[in-house]
Amino acid sequence: MTGIIYPPQVAILGFGRVVTRPWVVDGRIETRPLVTVSLAADHRVTDGHIGGLYLAAVGRLLQEPDKL
Repeated sequence: MTGIIYPPQVAILGFGRVVTRPWVVDGRIETRPLVTVSLAADHRVTDGHIGGLYLAAVGRLLQEPDKL
C-alpha cells in the first residue's frame, strides 16, 4: 500500500500489522513481535534525513510505550 499525501499535508505515516519474527538478542535468536513502519513525504518540503530521524524517534517510543 502506498500512502497518498493530500495538500496541505506534507507526510503520512503508515503501520503494518504486528507479526512474530526472529530477532537476535544478546547473540541468541528469539521471536519478537515486530511492526513495519513507513513514511511517505513531499520532498519539496522536507528531506529523507528528517524523515529518518522521525522514524527513529517513533521506534524508540514504541519500544517504551509508557513514555507515550
